[in-house]
Amino acid sequence: MRKIKKGDNVVVIAGRDKGKRGDVKATVGDEHVLVAGVNQVKKHTRPNPMQNQPGGIVTKEMPIHVSNVAIWNPVTKKADRIGFRSLQDGRKVRIYKSNGEMIGV
Repeated sequence: MRKIKKGDNVVVIAGRDKGKRGDVKATVGDEHVLVAGVNQVKKHTRPNPMQNQPGGIVTKEMPIHVSNVAIWNPVTKKADRIGFRSLQDGRKVRIYKSNGEMIGV
């Protein structure tokens, strides 16, 4: 089970975009995530008439390493670490380390 999943609200804790918050759009591989509005770069593209694509400068989001993001805890209004707990019925759930509440259940 992953600590950071698609749809989680995360805050960047290191790097150029430190302090920004956004939702995880996708996970890329095992160690990278794509966060909305974070790690944006400008990419120069050539026109491609076969695909009806104009050329120019496009702003796009690039993946960021999971060690540089932390999940946002809405109760404490701070970044938090994630732990795991097994329930009575055998399910494994994610919890906030600071207050022990379950995430997304």
